[in-house]
Amino acid sequence: MKVLVINSGSSSIKYVLFEMQDSKVLTKGIVERIGEASAEVTHSVFLKGEEVKEKYEREVANHVEGLEFVVHLLTDSKKGIIHDKGEIVAVGHRVVHGGEHYNHAVVVNDEVKARIEELIPLAPLHNPANLQGIEVAEKIFPEAIQVAVFDTAFHQTMPAASYRYPLPNELYEKEKIRAYGMHGTSHEYVSKQALHLIDKPVDDSAIITIHLGNGCSMAAIKGGKCVDTSMGLSPLAGLMMGTRTGDIDPSIPFYLGSKLNMSFAEIDQMLNKESGLKGIAGSNDMRDVLDKRSAGDKEAMLAIDMYVQRIKKYIGAYIAEMGGLDAIVFTAGIGENSDEVRRLVCEDMAFLGIDLDEKKNRERKAVNRSIHAVNSKVQVWVVPTNEELEIASQSRALLGQVTQKSVH
Repeated sequence: MKVLVINSGSSSIKYVLFEMQDSKVLTKGIVERIGEASAEVTHSVFLKGEEVKEKYEREVANHVEGLEFVVHLLTDSKKGIIHDKGEIVAVGHRVVHGGEHYNHAVVVNDEVKARIEELIPLAPLHNPANLQGIEVAEKIFPEAIQVAVFDTAFHQTMPAASYRYPLPNELYEKEKIRAYGMHGTSHEYVSKQALHLIDKPVDDSAIITIHLGNGCSMAAIKGGKCVDTSMGLSPLAGLMMGTRTGDIDPSIPFYLGSKLNMSFAEIDQMLNKESGLKGIAGSNDMRDVLDKRSAGDKEAMLAIDMYVQRIKKYIGAYIAEMGGLDAIVFTAGIGENSDEVRRLVCEDMAFLGIDLDEKKNRERKAVNRSIHAVNSKVQVWVVPTNEELEIASQSRALLGQVTQKSVH
C-alpha cells in the first residue's frame, strides 16, 4: 500500500512516498521556485538503504506542472519507484489550520475544502497553498483518496481555560479568536513515540514535548491528550524563535505604532521576521548563535539565555498545570541536534526531578534515545520527529475506514 504525502507551499511542493506495509520511505523530494523562470527539483530514491539524490532545473509554471513532473519521476521506466500512478491509494496533505472544525484527519470533500478556504484569514501564508495542493492532487490522482491532516487538530483537546483568551465573549463566539496551537502533527507523533518508551500507562502519564526548530513550540500532554500548548491564535506566540518574538507585552505593537509611527505591516514584519534569535544575536541559525556565544559575543550570550529561560518557564508552568511530570521530549532540528541547548534547558532542574546524563546527551544518533541519568525521576528523551510518516499513517487509517464503509 503506497501513500504519497504532500506539503504544498506558495511556490513549492514537498513530497514523500511511503510503502505503508513497513513504513518505508521509497522516495522524497521538493519542487522549489514554482512560477519562476527556472524551478529547482531535488528528488531522492532509496535503494537498498542508500539515498540516491538527483537535481533538475526546468521551467515549472504552476503546481499542476510541478506535481506532473513528480509523477514522471515516480514512474520513470529506468529510475522510477512505481509503474503507474494508480498504485498510490491515498494522498495525505499537510494543512496548517483546521480551526475548531477538525480534531482529526479527514477525507477531503467539497465541505472540507470550503472550511480550509474559510480559515485563510487565520493562516494567510499557508492555507491557500495547502488548498491549492489538494485541488491539484485531485486532478493528478483521481482514483486516490485525498486526506487533510491539520497542524491544529492535535491541540483541539485543550480545555477552554487553556485555549480561551480573556477578551470579550463575542470575539470568541463570532470571530473564533482563541489559541489553536501549531506543530500539532509533530507533537502528536513524538508524544505517541514517547508514550511507548516511558513504560507507564497512558491514562496516568504526563509529558512535555518541546519542538525546537526555526519555529518553536511546546505542548503539555496528559493522559495522551494535549491540555495546553505555547503557540496561540498564530505561530507568533509562546517561545522565542529564530525570527519570531514569542510572548511579549501586548502593548508593544501600540507603542511601536504611536511612538515610532510604524504601520501594521511593518510591525508584523518585525515581530515575525526580524526578532527572536535574529533580533538579539543577528542570526536565526542556532549553530551560528552558539558559535558566537562560545567566542564571547555578548548579544549571543543574551540570546541563548533568553531562549533557554523561556523554555524553562513553560516547563515549570506545565508541571504545575498537569500536577506532575513523567518525561520531557526534545524534537525538531535544534531539539534533536543541539546537545548544548538541551543541556542548558535541563541545567539546575534537579529540584524538579530532571537530571541529565551528560555523556548520553552528547551522543549524535538519529534514533529515539534517552538522555536522562539513571536516578532521574523525570525521563528525558530525544525523539526525531516524522510529520510525514504521521500524515501517511493517519491517511492509511482513513483509507481503512472508507474501505469498510464501502463494503457495508
